[in-house]
Amino acid sequence: MANKLKYFVGNWKMFGNQDSISILYRINKFLVKKKYNRKNNKVIFCVPNTLIYNFSNKLKNRSISIGAQNCHQSKTFAAYTGSVNASMLKKSGANYIILGHSENRNQGESNKIIKEKIESALNQKLKIIFCIGESLSEKNKKKTFNVLRNQMRNSLSKNFDYKKIIIAYEPVWSIGTGKTPKLSDLKKTLKFIKLEFQKIFNKHVSLKILYGGSVNHNNAKLFSTINEIDGFLVGGASQSSKKFIDIINNYYKEH
Repeated sequence: MANKLKYFVGNWKMFGNQDSISILYRINKFLVKKKYNRKNNKVIFCVPNTLIYNFSNKLKNRSISIGAQNCHQSKTFAAYTGSVNASMLKKSGANYIILGHSENRNQGESNKIIKEKIESALNQKLKIIFCIGESLSEKNKKKTFNVLRNQMRNSLSKNFDYKKIIIAYEPVWSIGTGKTPKLSDLKKTLKFIKLEFQKIFNKHVSLKILYGGSVNHNNAKLFSTINEIDGFLVGGASQSSKKFIDIINNYYKEH
């Protein structure tokens, strides 16, 4: 496990100001002290657009990368009041971007729009964290696999560079609820995602898959038993240096 690259991604959502850099300084200090180096661990924080430029400058040559949380699909400057495209984010210092998050889907983002956003972000050499997941109603109707298949098929393209795309499986019913899938169910779902991806796009790539949805220090160790998990997309717990550090510590803790 220690030799396989693991991702610990924080999604701050609508949180933080310029002083919040202190949270990342504390996490960076921990990473250096524990020697959780970049070769085996990748720590990324996707912060509000207002923080990207300052944070990316202050964290240069450190163990934390900065990402964005969404973008407009337009590849060029255009009359979209309040919007920011991938080019603007890249030039502000972002290296990663979350796309397809359920909160954005709930606001009207279609698979078609998400696909355009991924294409635009890849053109700017941003690395993508692409979110997929089913709602509670879809889960109860046993439609999970159909939903995930549809989201992948209609948001991704065979021509995309999959060395720059990470899939984040986030069951919508788990986000912020404290509920998580049974380990056996989660393992089956992650295996399905990898196999289905290969069927759809006929690509045998080393697809990276993160798990997101009520990840905390209590369940991090349990998730470490699932080899199919390449890391985590952490929401609320990433807003606290202690909680985020505890997730990493507990993930690697020996039994």
